[in-house]
Amino acid sequence: MIDTHCHIDFEDFDSDREDVIARAKDKLDCIIASGFSKDSNQDVLKLSKEYEGFIYPTFGFHPVSSQNCTSEELDDAHNHLIENLDNIVAVGEVGMDYYYVTDKALRERQKEIFTSFLDIANEYKVPIVMHVRDCEKKAVNIIQDYDNIPYFVFHCYGGSFKTAKRIMDMDNAYMSFSTMLCYSKQHQDLIEKIDLDYILTETDSPYLAMTKDERNEPVNVVNAVYKIAEIKKVDVSAVDEVTTSNARNIFKI
Repeated sequence: MIDTHCHIDFEDFDSDREDVIARAKDKLDCIIASGFSKDSNQDVLKLSKEYEGFIYPTFGFHPVSSQNCTSEELDDAHNHLIENLDNIVAVGEVGMDYYYVTDKALRERQKEIFTSFLDIANEYKVPIVMHVRDCEKKAVNIIQDYDNIPYFVFHCYGGSFKTAKRIMDMDNAYMSFSTMLCYSKQHQDLIEKIDLDYILTETDSPYLAMTKDERNEPVNVVNAVYKIAEIKKVDVSAVDEVTTSNARNIFKI
């Protein structure tokens, strides 16, 4: 099993990061640590070197934290990404967030930043991990223009099934589902209808724990795999095999 999206670099794990990674190693093949800012990108890169062959990094610029950046900061993020393309498995997380951001001007700014990273992923033919909360349909419309991006990943997918069908029609786009599956009726309904061939698993830890008082961690991706198997009425081994294969194919790990 693979946790394809977590934030193991966050300070939430500062007190016991080694233990958290050890628990993950006991159950998982590997984890993908997703960067969201320049500092975070540096941190996940460092972790990937410390745990080579188990932690793999992606470099991103989260839409909510990047929407107010200066042009110089954006250029710096672009350059930092390009300089490290050989060290990462994907661009991300980048995208748009219409849940937290309702201002039209800020949404347009998010789109500009998102497309700037799509341009880089397209030029260098690198997979991209997208945070496109409450704007999944819009994101599908945008990414149609990029022919050289090998794979698109809709991180923590929560859009409609109608949009999910469009994603499956693309053949190189995937939807990642987190531990939210264990308690979210919306996500359970989606999983029931979406083909395993287009599914990845993640935790988004430390977020999306089973209760508000808990801290999520990568090993909990096992819970998502078991829930998928339960909902689809198939063996856990089948879900494990397909979702792990999907992740290895996309991220070349």
